[in-house]
Amino acid sequence: MIRNKLYYRIKPLIPWRVRLGIRRLLALRTRHIFKDKWPVLPGSERPPLGWKGWPDGKKFAVVLTHDVERRKGLTNCEKLMQLEMKHGFCSSFNFVPEADYSVPPELRTQLNRNGFEVGVHDLRHDGKLYSTRLQFSHHARRINDYLEAWESDGFRSGFMLRQLDWLHDLNLQYDSSTFDTDPFEPQPDGAGTIFPFWVSRSNGNGRSSGYVELPYTLPQDSTLFLLFRERTPDIWLQKLDWIARHGGMVLLITHPDYMNFNGKPCSAGDYKVAHYEDFLAYLSKRYEGQYWQALPKEVAALWRSNYSPLRPRSEEQKDRTVPAHSYGPDYSFGY
Repeated sequence: MIRNKLYYRIKPLIPWRVRLGIRRLLALRTRHIFKDKWPVLPGSERPPLGWKGWPDGKKFAVVLTHDVERRKGLTNCEKLMQLEMKHGFCSSFNFVPEADYSVPPELRTQLNRNGFEVGVHDLRHDGKLYSTRLQFSHHARRINDYLEAWESDGFRSGFMLRQLDWLHDLNLQYDSSTFDTDPFEPQPDGAGTIFPFWVSRSNGNGRSSGYVELPYTLPQDSTLFLLFRERTPDIWLQKLDWIARHGGMVLLITHPDYMNFNGKPCSAGDYKVAHYEDFLAYLSKRYEGQYWQALPKEVAALWRSNYSPLRPRSEEQKDRTVPAHSYGPDYSFGY
């Protein structure tokens, strides 16, 4: 989108609080317009063709992910890991390779040893990854270097900007740059499903390769607690209950950058980590034994095994590589 490209060029010149204020005004308008499509999109609960269910007969799946965007978020990673372990969860931490921080190898090792996953989050998180096809190809080589060095299976773009076809340049098992419904993102067209799906590429020999796409299905923490200043995690819990009823995938993105661990009054740019802990406690208590708690790479492996497009399929079973719905005009910008 031309407007997005212009915005990310001038973004460094706009104070963060001004950007947040503008986003809040736009988000409130958007929330009213799309009240029938967010946080629940009717029709997104339809399971994929040939649906075989989750492992071990579990009712639904739970996937927890974190995007670490700045140095502050990096300092909160260990505390967040310990909080999740206390409640019996593991998650994926996605780091920006060329941000204003460097990821200590010791931290990646600690996460992996404790059963967590490390993913790659964009390249510089500056909104320019997809500026041109040629530039993306150049960046893809560097991203592949980090995917290999970090032994990562997955990727997520900054600001959920995406060109799913271009992502075939990356050596990945899965991407997670889409969502079921989120009209507040810079590229607001959604995938329209609470299940993973396959993004294929023809190899010209009658066979295809590709990767698994994992859309996030709960609102981002930044949307709830920074834009809308929600005082409880109730929207998370209500959407969780809805997905659980329909047997989908609960995939959540949170940002340790915005979590307040020190108990002091929150500023405009953070929220009480208790909101996230309350979500975990509710999930583990109400749905004990009913969900498959998996890392993104585990869901991708399941999908690749059960829904690989390498076998002949009918016209109705073709891969889903085009977003299922669109909100039309772009009503928001990324942070």
